[in-house]
Amino acid sequence: MCGRYASARKKHELLEEFQVEQDGDPDKELGPDYNVAPTKNVYAVLSRVPESAERGVRQLRILKWGLVPAWAKDPSVGSRMINARAETLAEKPSFRSAFAKRRCLLPADGYFEWMPVEGDKKKKQPYFIHPEDGGVLAMAGLYEFWKDPTRDDDDPLKWLVTCTVITTDAEDDLGHIHDRMPMMIERERWAEWLDPQMTDTKTASGLLVPAQSGRLTAVPVSTEVNSVRNNGPELIEPLPDGEGDGLF
Repeated sequence: MCGRYASARKKHELLEEFQVEQDGDPDKELGPDYNVAPTKNVYAVLSRVPESAERGVRQLRILKWGLVPAWAKDPSVGSRMINARAETLAEKPSFRSAFAKRRCLLPADGYFEWMPVEGDKKKKQPYFIHPEDGGVLAMAGLYEFWKDPTRDDDDPLKWLVTCTVITTDAEDDLGHIHDRMPMMIERERWAEWLDPQMTDTKTASGLLVPAQSGRLTAVPVSTEVNSVRNNGPELIEPLPDGEGDGLF
């Protein structure tokens, strides 16, 4: 699963990087977050077709991480739906509608995984996994709208918009750390992946291609990342030489 990631780029950088046409939350900006955890607000790139328009408009929106299906009775289920397996997206009731119509990209600088320490299974060493070239990750995601039946129609909190990270089998270079990893969408596939008018799930599945081996690198980092209360650039700094050795 993908349960933590880092997203520290400023809004204007993401607007430019993802060629966003509309800032969906112009009055809000998230601060740098080096320890993004489930139920937090996160940036998402998505495309919506405005009324009387012929095509989708690419937007940057702030969503809550943990997908709440439209039919859910209680939004608390979102904390258990932070990930969606790529292999079963078209089958699972929680995700199949969003997979057909509401796909998104979740920008990240990298993500964290934990590996048991050799000789002590109670201890786990965290790793920060990120593009070797320092570029941004476009994690494949889905988003959904949930209507709160307890609120009035004019209440700005009437609608909750949530998201989930799509996961796949980890590539060979990373599989020794954890057997799953976030699915990435390559730049040349962004437009098609985000297109809300493309509703064929077989076509969408064809866009889910695992990252090329060697593109990502993993470095051992401090166990400070274990606590969601800790946040800061030090969480993604590699441990000094020698620390974290003996794990492979």
